[in-house]
Amino acid sequence: MKIYADENMPYVKDFFAELGEVTLVNGRTLTADQISDADVLLVRSVTKVNQQLLSKSPQLKFVGTATIGTDHIDQQYLQQRGIGFSSAPGCNAQSVVEYVLSSIFVLAEKYQWNLQKKTVGVVGVGNIGRVLVNALEALSIKVLCCDPQRAATEDDFPHIPFEELLPQLDIVSFHVPLVKTGSDATVDLLNSRTLKLLKPDCAVINACRGEVTNNDALLTEAQFTEVQSGRKRALVLDVWANEPEPDLRLIPYTDIASAHIAGHSIEGKARGTEMLYQAFCQQLGLSPAKTLAQVLPEPQVSEVKINSNFGLLDVQNLTRLLYDVRRDDALFRFYMMHDNKTQGFDWLRKSYPPRREYSSVRLTGQEVPEFLTTLGFSSQ
Repeated sequence: MKIYADENMPYVKDFFAELGEVTLVNGRTLTADQISDADVLLVRSVTKVNQQLLSKSPQLKFVGTATIGTDHIDQQYLQQRGIGFSSAPGCNAQSVVEYVLSSIFVLAEKYQWNLQKKTVGVVGVGNIGRVLVNALEALSIKVLCCDPQRAATEDDFPHIPFEELLPQLDIVSFHVPLVKTGSDATVDLLNSRTLKLLKPDCAVINACRGEVTNNDALLTEAQFTEVQSGRKRALVLDVWANEPEPDLRLIPYTDIASAHIAGHSIEGKARGTEMLYQAFCQQLGLSPAKTLAQVLPEPQVSEVKINSNFGLLDVQNLTRLLYDVRRDDALFRFYMMHDNKTQGFDWLRKSYPPRREYSSVRLTGQEVPEFLTTLGFSSQ
């Protein structure tokens, strides 16, 4: 079989080589001619999979996206052609949560916040949002939730409508899919009108889709408040409208800016590849022969001893041992603010330095606090 895969999909040859010939491609510039003989196409969110792309691939049997979101896939067209499809829901949920936690810790240090006195709003409580809620509650941080779809199907879900939620928050973090139409549309969810519902010092974090927070509105507000008071809203953006060409004018007004890499831990990306491998094996009626544990490298830090006096205030130091979001912010500012077209947004994603998740570290000691395992750390 001919298997074409995004070059940024880790361990794809480790998983798929025994099933066919794996060819790595640039997902951003992929054309119909390049995959004319494809049996399998494996992509990430930068590739629009539609009739135009697949028009010259008559023998295509399976399309997989190693991402949670599927707005870049024309699933109706795949169904019409009888092409199997799988996404990877939840594959990088832990990675995104660790990005958000690192961002919150950085903001808390910068602005001297007591996080136990803050209220965080999680907008979108699906695969990622529910993990974030559990993590924040484990850290004794008050959390309010907004998810109308879950509220419609779960009588006991503690949903607060979006516009009622915003005035109550000190931090708002977005984890919704990109929905362009309908009553639950998420495009421009945070816009010039809804921004005014937030407290002036409420931090905004977007690590889902760039179009969810209107960048023009954020920029206008930031420029206005800078002139009026010299203050700015704490702002964390991992995603941008018009990727891979974000509005560079907004970057100076962010506290943390990065190149859509919140989910780019080694485990997060590899887990997506594994999920597609398992789905394709199921379509073929085969038993998977490879597992994630077999392909992941040994972590540089694999064990940490926790003493009996370890508490909530020590979590920040422990998590920074594995990941500090300021590294990615520094890389983004250096390369995006320089006139170097060969090392921009996509280069940062492709060349992303290795990052391991909390689970790669086993905590030892007489008694490992339960909140650490809730955060994702392994224990003895």
